[in-house]
Amino acid sequence: MNLGVAFAPLVPQYVVWTAFGVAVLLSILLLIARSRGAVIRTIAMAMLVLALANPSMTREDRDPIPSVAAVIIDKSPSQEFGDRAAQTEQARETLIDRLKRVPGLEVRVAEAGAADGETDGTRLFNALSSTLADVPPDRIAGAVMITDGRIHDIPADATALGFAAPLHALITGRANEIDRRVVLTQTPRFGIVGQMQTIGFKIEDQGAPSGPVQVTVRRDGELLEQRTVNGGAEIRMQVQIPHAGANIVEVEAAPLANELTLVNNRAVISIDGVRDKLRVLLVSGEPHAGERTWRNLLKSDASVDLVHFTILRPPEKQDGTPINELSLIAFPTRELFQQKISEFQLIIFDRYARQGVLPMIYFDNIARYVRNGGAVMIAAGPDYASQTSIWRTPLDVILPAEPSGDVTEQSFHARLSDAGKRHPVTRALEGSDAEPPAWSHWFRLVNTKRTTGTTVMQGPDNKPLLVLAREGEGRVALMLSDHIWLWARGYEGGGPHLDLLRRLSHWLMKQPDLDEEALRLIVRGRDMTVQRQTMADAVADVTVTSPSGKSQTLKLSSAEPGLWRSQVPANELGLWRATDGKLTALVNVGPANPREFQEVTSTTRTLAALADGTGGSVRRLIEGAGGVEVPRVVPVRTASTYRGDDWIGMKMRDVSVVRGIGVLPIFTGLIGLLLLVGSLALTWAREGR
Repeated sequence: MNLGVAFAPLVPQYVVWTAFGVAVLLSILLLIARSRGAVIRTIAMAMLVLALANPSMTREDRDPIPSVAAVIIDKSPSQEFGDRAAQTEQARETLIDRLKRVPGLEVRVAEAGAADGETDGTRLFNALSSTLADVPPDRIAGAVMITDGRIHDIPADATALGFAAPLHALITGRANEIDRRVVLTQTPRFGIVGQMQTIGFKIEDQGAPSGPVQVTVRRDGELLEQRTVNGGAEIRMQVQIPHAGANIVEVEAAPLANELTLVNNRAVISIDGVRDKLRVLLVSGEPHAGERTWRNLLKSDASVDLVHFTILRPPEKQDGTPINELSLIAFPTRELFQQKISEFQLIIFDRYARQGVLPMIYFDNIARYVRNGGAVMIAAGPDYASQTSIWRTPLDVILPAEPSGDVTEQSFHARLSDAGKRHPVTRALEGSDAEPPAWSHWFRLVNTKRTTGTTVMQGPDNKPLLVLAREGEGRVALMLSDHIWLWARGYEGGGPHLDLLRRLSHWLMKQPDLDEEALRLIVRGRDMTVQRQTMADAVADVTVTSPSGKSQTLKLSSAEPGLWRSQVPANELGLWRATDGKLTALVNVGPANPREFQEVTSTTRTLAALADGTGGSVRRLIEGAGGVEVPRVVPVRTASTYRGDDWIGMKMRDVSVVRGIGVLPIFTGLIGLLLLVGSLALTWAREGR
């Protein structure tokens, strides 16, 4: 309880101060003049002034408020190494028990740094700020962190903490831990497909002398190179970028004896492959209504460099016009089909028939080009069924369907085959789920008698319409109708020609997203989808391995024809792997090399300066060969340091809250009246003598 005096003037303050000044002046004059009753008059004037000031006696009832201590537990992945997790739990239990025994101390406990697939690094001070966000600074007694010392949001100085109290750190792990890590020094983000990129790295050993180290380099899980390098020396290597999209390069170092963990023995570089230009050669034969369909599609793609030739004047056409008066460009057959054929990613023959323009040897070159990794698309018309068919060339060994020699001329809807419903080129084409499909009729189909590829679209009587095949390292597509232009022109509402032709051309040019057999890891937020693309009726279980090495086996469920999926939480940053025994998929969650795994040996150095600035301490839980030793907790009122050899201090605060207030006015009511009347009566009595 606190007692005091409060004033609530009955008149403005300047009136009170004026009356006080007049009373003081009159009192001084009376005393100097030694007037009779001067003291009594002074008392009477004082009573009048006090009556104007209206004083009151006050009483405050206060309850003490406990001081607050925060305990932050590091639950980051690096705390799983060695016996750190066991040390943490043992220290946590003992420390909290000792803190709770301190009278007038409230203990708040928070865990931080747990892997969530989003946060890069261990952020304990963010958790400390959140834990004490609703506590005034004058109530904070201090904070204790149980951690391995690898924290990535340490403030620059003690003033940034927001409170003036000690910070203590209890460090898990052991001194002189041994660990090897791969440090990346050059990490290109982009590379041109088909060209080389330079990566740089070095191997650092902690707690052990550097020496020769065996290093393995992989790209997308495929072994590229093994070599022995010197520890601590920077190494540069040339790596080819084989495809568009993410090219994941891993650098893995051989382990050390008694090493703390193997997690940081591997570093990852994700290089996005960018195609310089896709070179496409389009050869148009006999003019027809849909001749510009392919040209318009390819010209609309800024990433495609198109070379287009239309054969308008075959060699056998002779009308006597002198060559120098013709406004036609001679077909550069030797340059295109012998000297520079390997520079093209795709060759398209649109209704091409043998007209003596291309010698047979050039068709041999085209077949060889496909087997070596090239792609050919045949958009066939009646010419494919004729005696001048392109089938009757050395290309017959790579073409997936042999013409029977006749053509079906009737109205029909193109439909997806069972394989087409699963194939990524034709799966879920807009309008394909209706019966009949919600696209226009076609009126011509070249009949075949032998098919070796995969038929993904069919015509009347389930005859092959679009056939895809792989030959050697390359790919071939055969469209057995020249009426896709009806979709492009919007006849009867048209059809998904752009989607189909774009997918088809990208499949031919080996876009990874359109592979028939593929295993992929897709990350969206905190969820990771394991997706298996297949043409088969069933898929094997998939084993998923997290960056920290934990594995789990997933059963995939059919999501749609040709696609099987399952989900797992992406709760760790770094490189995730998935395999079904045949295919392997890699994906990086967050930064390629999370800060959490860059340095994993425990340390007291990172927090030493900050703790010293607050009067706190940093000490290991394990010293030498002993067990976990948790220091005593001592309440301290005022000190410059809050630490000792075997104890840590909490700064106890003298803070209270007012629960009630009592007020007793002095110069109001009967008491005030008696005081004033009494003072006047004394003055009158003295004057009457």
